[in-house]
Amino acid sequence: MNIQIATTGDGALQEAVAQLAEAIAAQKCWSCGCLHAGLAAIERAFPTDTRPAELDARVRAARERLVEVRYDCLGCETCHPAVAINALGRLGAGLPLDVETCPATPVAAREGWPPLPGAYTVLRHAAPVAVCTLMDERLAAALAEHRDDGIAIVGTLRTENLGIERLIQNTIANTNIRFLIVCGTDSRQAMGHLPGQSLVALARSGIDDQARIIGAAGKRPVLRNLSRGAVEHFRRAVEVVDLVGQDSIPAVRETARTCARRNPGPAQAIAKEQVMLPLRGYLPDRMVSDPAGYVVVFVDRPRRLLTLEHYSNDGVLSAVIEGNAAPELYIPAVERGLVSRLDHAAYLGRELARAEQALASGGPFVQDAAPGPSPAPPAQACPCGPPAKEEPC
Repeated sequence: MNIQIATTGDGALQEAVAQLAEAIAAQKCWSCGCLHAGLAAIERAFPTDTRPAELDARVRAARERLVEVRYDCLGCETCHPAVAINALGRLGAGLPLDVETCPATPVAAREGWPPLPGAYTVLRHAAPVAVCTLMDERLAAALAEHRDDGIAIVGTLRTENLGIERLIQNTIANTNIRFLIVCGTDSRQAMGHLPGQSLVALARSGIDDQARIIGAAGKRPVLRNLSRGAVEHFRRAVEVVDLVGQDSIPAVRETARTCARRNPGPAQAIAKEQVMLPLRGYLPDRMVSDPAGYVVVFVDRPRRLLTLEHYSNDGVLSAVIEGNAAPELYIPAVERGLVSRLDHAAYLGRELARAEQALASGGPFVQDAAPGPSPAPPAQACPCGPPAKEEPC
């Protein structure tokens, strides 16, 4: 298609050329998807044989600066490729309508990141800003709902030791994250841990020889599961923005946009911190009898009680325990040696909790068999005991 380009009028061509020059000079643009997509759009709209010499020179120069895309869009206040595209759109009626830049990519996480589970929502792996709302779940949910382009992840934080350790490991695992906004209400009133104050203190002063956060006022601000190298890498790579106490959604979003505009690009990668790999759960091939015997659990609705009967393995009743709540039965059962294996104790706790819920809700309760390789009918009282009695009508 032969496109006729007007070179006079409102100076649109000159504006486009000038904006591309700005993009060429801005190193952050070289690895940004906006410039990559913008150049591709210009080349589609203006084939080489129809491209004005000034525009062609800028396109070629920009092509020489491109490096691998590191982020789809930084959300800059002025996006030079986008302004250039808009200017070129005013040049003639023959311009294709599919010219676009700043691609509005969908929210995209990255498999394998974050490496540790937690109370967070992942938005964009390539974005430069993480937001920690401390105890404020409402604020975290609202920020995640807005899905701002510059925000990679939004989550809460409740403790000044294990919580901060997990936050740091998840943050430094993504080299794109260069800012951490700490906002929302700190948790002294609820728990006394002060993770927000501790996190800000860590960014300012680091840890001492005992791995205690210098200047932290929380109960136990000690990071025993992080290397000093990981802590120092976090402090160098990630700028912590102190908004502790701020719960205004617009204020936090504006701060995130300001940080995104200052994005220096990905940090240098650090050798991966040792992450405890989860053990895959499993069921045993067979259940092993408890030498202490087996139990039968009942819900006594007329008296609003839970009842536990204990039998020796030859079927002789040896004890009956009654109570209103699960702990009132399993604590004396353990203390009296009515269970001697941990798997049987766990089974007993689960069944008593189910019975307590049934008593409170009025729902039915029939004691389940202990878990095995395949579902078993709920007639077995215990891993090794006789069939359970039916619940009284």
